[in-house]
Amino acid sequence: MAMPGPQIVSLIKAGLPDAEVTLTDLAGDDNHWAAHVVSAAFIGKNRIAQHKLVYAAIGPDMGGALHALQLTTAVPT
Repeated sequence: MAMPGPQIVSLIKAGLPDAEVTLTDLAGDDNHWAAHVVSAAFIGKNRIAQHKLVYAAIGPDMGGALHALQLTTAVPT
């Protein structure tokens, strides 16, 4: 199973509407992605809490249709 990049971005933005998402296909297979997500929702939260917000936005597809996600998060500057 694979998940196209636009679908990942759409899910993240649905859960974090202000998110700026930069996505990179690491293996060229729509199955191994790196995402850099910037959102004001991350302010005051540690990295684990920030990542949990992104995973919650992706929902049950994380670990299923989306096999691997290398994730970095940041607050807006």
